[in-house]
Amino acid sequence: MKKSILGYPLTGLLTDTILKKCVFFFILGIFSLGSMANPKLASKQQIGMFINSKTCVVLENANISYNILIKDAVQNYWKSTDFEFIDQQEFEKRRFDSRYSFLVLLTGVYDKDPGGVSYNYLSLVLGDAANDIAKMPELCSIPLSYSGDFNNDYDYVVPAIVKFMQKHVKNLENYRFLISLKGLRYYNRSTGFKDKVLLFNKDMMALDADSPEKINAVYPYYVKLLTASEIQQELASNPSNALFHFHVGPTQNTGAGKCFDMIFDIDGNMYYYNSRKITNDNENGFNLKDFNSIR
Repeated sequence: MKKSILGYPLTGLLTDTILKKCVFFFILGIFSLGSMANPKLASKQQIGMFINSKTCVVLENANISYNILIKDAVQNYWKSTDFEFIDQQEFEKRRFDSRYSFLVLLTGVYDKDPGGVSYNYLSLVLGDAANDIAKMPELCSIPLSYSGDFNNDYDYVVPAIVKFMQKHVKNLENYRFLISLKGLRYYNRSTGFKDKVLLFNKDMMALDADSPEKINAVYPYYVKLLTASEIQQELASNPSNALFHFHVGPTQNTGAGKCFDMIFDIDGNMYYYNSRKITNDNENGFNLKDFNSIR
């Protein structure tokens, strides 16, 4: 169960009727292996309330680089609602008020992670009167890093995430039930890749996909293996024909925990999402199975 940096548990998506809950947990093993336990998704009414809310962007007490990134991305790309930057103490005062929504960095732990590995999520939630933060209606959560990783290799993806979250809320208005079943895999596509340049973080590839030669055996289209800073430089020119990879995984291959892979374009459209358990036989990193999924 996810816990916030403020010490409260937080969960992800949950359907709001008994029937939908049954369907959700049946489909869970098919569509959402590794999804968070007891997830809670905002109701249609609450999704509508978001549009009229003021979004409070919660800044970190110690992570200055994160604060700079999120402030820049929100100031440039947040269009859905009025927004305001607040600290964590102000979040505590306002989080019970549904007139506010919150863009907040939260630390999460998966219930079934035997090592208790935790991850940082950038989450969009709506204010709620419940004392437990787990009751706050969730609109979107994106894994950003392992909680102990301070390398900030997510610099280049934050603008796309901020754009994506706003698109995601609009999709929730019309496709809430499907999204509740599939989670972020709702956005997975099997087409639209071959005509794009794929920019991959070369430091976040599995061993079976860490060279152009290995990749071309499965995926014969244009791929560039770059460092995180090189991807950021490529994206600075706003390439309309590029898709880029973002990976969240441990800094060392410990054989434990989970890893997450996402592919976005510069407009904040998500093309691929996958999360899986790391094992000795299924190691950390974007692998050839992932390439098969987008081929």
